[in-house]
Amino acid sequence: MAIRQLLKRSLSNERKSTEVPKGHLVVYVGESEKKRFVIPLSYLNHPSFQELLYQAEEEFGFHHPMGGLTIPCNEELFIDLTSHLRRA
Repeated sequence: MAIRQLLKRSLSNERKSTEVPKGHLVVYVGESEKKRFVIPLSYLNHPSFQELLYQAEEEFGFHHPMGGLTIPCNEELFIDLTSHLRRA
């Protein structure tokens, strides 16, 4: 299954779920409209993803408007990055 399909499935626009599988984390991604993604915790160890976390810290500090980790980047960029991480 393609990463785009997996990530789109993890969006919770249709169904707001508070359940997150063990070993995963919820992040909100987008510049204006934020979308919810469920990602593996292992992504947090990758330098590319850590750069996104640094950007989130610079923009939001520890106050994230969505109530969860908010990543201020373009959704397409995020999907491309996570697709690369999945293959790594």
